[in-house]
Amino acid sequence: MKIMILSAAAGGGHLRAAHAVEDYIKQNVPNAEVLVADALKNVSAALDWTCCDGYKLIAKNAPKFFGSLYKATNKDTPLNSLMVRINHSAAQKLIPLLEKENPDVILSTYPFATEMISNLKREGVLKVPLICLMTDYGPHMAWIASNVDAYVVSTADMIDEMETMGVPRVLVHPFGIPVGDAFFKKEDRRSVRIRLGLDPDKPTILIMAGSFGVTRVLRIYERITALPQDFQMVVITGKNERLYEMFKEKAVPHSKKSTKLIYFTDEVESYMHASDLLVTKPGGLTVSEALACGIPLAVFDAIPGQEEDNTDFLLNHNMAVELGSGKDCAAIISDLLSNEEELKKMRASCEEFDKTDSKKQIFSLMEDLMKVYHTGPYAAVPSPQERLKSLNNPT
Repeated sequence: MKIMILSAAAGGGHLRAAHAVEDYIKQNVPNAEVLVADALKNVSAALDWTCCDGYKLIAKNAPKFFGSLYKATNKDTPLNSLMVRINHSAAQKLIPLLEKENPDVILSTYPFATEMISNLKREGVLKVPLICLMTDYGPHMAWIASNVDAYVVSTADMIDEMETMGVPRVLVHPFGIPVGDAFFKKEDRRSVRIRLGLDPDKPTILIMAGSFGVTRVLRIYERITALPQDFQMVVITGKNERLYEMFKEKAVPHSKKSTKLIYFTDEVESYMHASDLLVTKPGGLTVSEALACGIPLAVFDAIPGQEEDNTDFLLNHNMAVELGSGKDCAAIISDLLSNEEELKKMRASCEEFDKTDSKKQIFSLMEDLMKVYHTGPYAAVPSPQERLKSLNNPT
């Protein structure tokens, strides 16, 4: 069994979800071969820059414009028609990779990749199961394609809206967004604080700045640390050198709260397990990792579009408070820290959202779809490699 996972480096979450599934298969299914491939890098450097670096540039510097684009591409507009034409051309450039790897099943964690494989299936180039793994907490038309065999979504809340977009309910599986096993391993909060060099008896607030270099987090930190309650802080700047230096030089030395400043760490899950509250931007994978750890969130600066959808989900299920731009963050967090019972309820809501089996369920879905393709109406269809050869060498 050969599994291809197509992803892209747009925002980081798509690749993290892809690698979480890859790691599970490698650790638990010895007879399976799995490959994670960057769909955009295999197609076009220009397209890769536009969808990854261009996306980050617009989302960071022109969020309102990004939100308008997000809404525009969620409707049947000329912009969508243009994207379909671009995708059709790009899909042909994936053929060499598919011809080389000859996968039995394809999992896509990026919408453009889903559409490319759907196009190739429609043209008869491929006859393998295609699973679309959506990495946010609200649906968008960009993820929907005509030849997808199954959609894995973050929450059952999305099923009704997916149906209004034309997706049969039977194709939608609310298994959750896959994250690394370490996030699900429950650790005693006091013990993990000792291991990380934190005060084991102090409430702990973790701030994660995100990958977009949002300097507003510095002001949020200053407002939070001015609160009268007794707590300690952990700040992870995530390879953002400028933000790290700003904290190191301007914020932490003047703070009234003990602060552990971290440039980068591969122990994010440990710091989540050690903390009582996570202050962060609401990216889909960050949200999923926090929920796996059972830590309530205080979300700020949501990018219009998918991050707003993620925020709405969290608020609707009492898993988070919203800080907006951060102007009123001190009052909001002060109220939360003063209400221990409410914080416990939020933590319980996070823990009840249990997606521990997400990766296992995704792999079982792959197996089930392969059985259908091998024994059902697709059984007589030539292999993917034969179809690719016939396309490249028409008689």
